Amino acid sequence: MPLATTRRSGLVDQVIDQMRSAITGGEWKVGERIPTEPELVAALGVGRNTVREAVRALSHAGLLEVRQGDGTFVRATSEFSGAVRRLAGAELRDVLQVRRILEVEGARMAAQNRTDADLAELDGLLGARDRSMAAQDFASGVDQDAAFHIAVVRCSHNPLLAELYQGLTEIVRASVASTVTAAPATAVIDHGGLLEAIRAGDADKAAKEAGGFLDELIAQIDSAG
Repeated sequence: MPLATTRRSGLVDQVIDQMRSAITGGEWKVGERIPTEPELVAALGVGRNTVREAVRALSHAGLLEVRQGDGTFVRATSEFSGAVRRLAGAELRDVLQVRRILEVEGARMAAQNRTDADLAELDGLLGARDRSMAAQDFASGVDQDAAFHIAVVRCSHNPLLAELYQGLTEIVRASVASTVTAAPATAVIDHGGLLEAIRAGDADKAAKEAGGFLDELIAQIDSAG
């Protein structure tokens, strides 16, 4: 696999980009072991630490899996599919439960404290999410869906709650990705009721809407188990 020797600026990002291209382009296939660290160092013309940082970043994104004593293997072809693979079963259930705790109260306070600017942001995010899902652009739809949930909690105007939830950004995105499928009947969870409850200032309905779809997802996991 020929890899171009990197320039000295932004080495880690360049190595990440080249390794990601090898994965998405099919040179490194899912399930296969990638070249060893010394081989990557030689091919890329960078130091071991740079290679290790790149591998760590791609592992964190779900594209690679490091197996101690066995090497590093391709886990997924994109961050989106990597997110789907990372969360499943009991682990996903735990994440959804934590999301429910924060999102229900976040939605309740958002209905009480939201501004016109907040509503405009929520309208834009949900509209973009729905358009992406309708076009089956699930990667963009997942990003926009996660951004919508983060914005709802931010609209609570409780800085501590918003900061706590913001810290879960990656895992929220991963849990959204894990519940999205290519089947039109299940690909899109309707958040219109939640947005309208926030718009109307109906705190109880907003909380019910926020908890309802998460309860459904948790119940699906329980029944599958």
